[in-house]
Amino acid sequence: MSQGTLPFQYEVEKTASGMTALAGLPAYLDLAVVSGLTKSIRRHMLVCTAQGQGWTDAQIILSLVLLNLSGGDCVDDLRVLEGDEGFSRIMRLVKADSNGLPRKARRELERRWRKEQKRATPSPSSVFRYLSVFHNEEEEKKRVEGTAFIPDQNEHLRGLCLVNQDLMGFAQRKSPQTTATMDMDATLVETHKKDALYSYKGFKAYQPLNTYWFEQDMILHSEFRDGNVPAGYQQLRVFKESLEALPESVDKVYLRSDTAGYQWDLMRYCAEGKNERFGAIKFAIGSDVTPEFKRAVAEVKETDWHQLCRKVKDKQVETGQEWAEVCFVPAGMGFKKNGPEYRYLAIREPLKQQTLPGMEPEQLSFPTMEFSQTRYKLFGVVTNRDLPGQELIEWHRERCGKSEEVHSVMKADLAGGKLPSGDFGENAAWWAIMILSLNLNTLMRRLVLPKEWVSKRLKAIRFGLINVAGRVVKRSRQLFLRLSASHPFSGLLINMRGRILALAQSPP
Repeated sequence: MSQGTLPFQYEVEKTASGMTALAGLPAYLDLAVVSGLTKSIRRHMLVCTAQGQGWTDAQIILSLVLLNLSGGDCVDDLRVLEGDEGFSRIMRLVKADSNGLPRKARRELERRWRKEQKRATPSPSSVFRYLSVFHNEEEEKKRVEGTAFIPDQNEHLRGLCLVNQDLMGFAQRKSPQTTATMDMDATLVETHKKDALYSYKGFKAYQPLNTYWFEQDMILHSEFRDGNVPAGYQQLRVFKESLEALPESVDKVYLRSDTAGYQWDLMRYCAEGKNERFGAIKFAIGSDVTPEFKRAVAEVKETDWHQLCRKVKDKQVETGQEWAEVCFVPAGMGFKKNGPEYRYLAIREPLKQQTLPGMEPEQLSFPTMEFSQTRYKLFGVVTNRDLPGQELIEWHRERCGKSEEVHSVMKADLAGGKLPSGDFGENAAWWAIMILSLNLNTLMRRLVLPKEWVSKRLKAIRFGLINVAGRVVKRSRQLFLRLSASHPFSGLLINMRGRILALAQSPP
């Protein structure tokens, strides 16, 4: 009987063949070992250690990292990983979590199972039990309806932060950067969970605040938050925690943020050099367009407005926007005789469409201002840098494209956009493990893959290198993963393993 319209039939293999659709995924296991990720999990994560039986922390967290990288977005997708026979053979035999352990420690790991261990990855029920440990029920009792609240992390969530910090340390040793340009930005993760709270956009969401390290192209720090918590809430504290997470070899820090970072305490902290390690920190932050700011902008002469350009193929092209220096001292900032100076820049862009009836300026989602009977969009930037205005705005806008792209990867390419639970702590752990996956893939792009792959999104890497067909066979006490000779990237996969081995053997 025909299965469908076209002349082909599906048929299920009757014997074990060792086939896998994820032939490129084991290379990430290699990198997890070489980067010290597995060792760091053993050191900082002690959820399963006290139990003495069953899965280890490294086995569970690595399984979730690989789930993210392979395209899974929910706990139940572990069944797909487990059902991939060839990949499961590798997971059962390689035992990446025991790599580097002495024989006695490896035997202790094997004795954690009272019966023979048959699964290659934890079951969904095991993972849900594991994630539940990250939820702090005592903190939930402190919530007050209608107020912003961030539950304190328990020791297990703090452990995941330390694991990410160790991963950053490996990146810094292999690709040293003396400067850290830190882009702080929050992102909304829409959800339909019953206990989730409404965001400022009117839908239920969580709103993690992320600190992106521009030079390393990695997430340095991320704090998971409820959707009703403003993006700028306690941003100075998060910034301090991000500074503490930087490797010791970093000696210069810059900060970029949107208007959520327009906080007096944050700007004073940076400008007045209150950080003992880095001193004064240069920044550029989006400014609130207040009525006072508009009055100051209105005093700018027309001759003081300059065309704002952008570089396109080594040529400066006018954007239609203009910028000007603004003499503005907000009342909230205060003034000290010997205090730091803050520069304000205004950016205006003429509205391309006439305002429709009923759509008055105050009803638009962005601030506007009228100049010579022409209405403009109006934006502001505050900084303590002395760069020329054009250069400063270009530098500040570098934050927008890259950090927003990373947010898209988190929620669309990885599993950050689909949270597993209604409990805050479980979702926070899921988000933190997604961050580990993101950063591990960045290490693969920057340290292992050829240069032409550095700018590729994860879904492109997944299509070309991870979701590759192969067959796993065991011969002469060795494991072989056979690839199709006709696949265009078979040779690259083999070279990747050699480059990962070179990372392990090369000095810092």
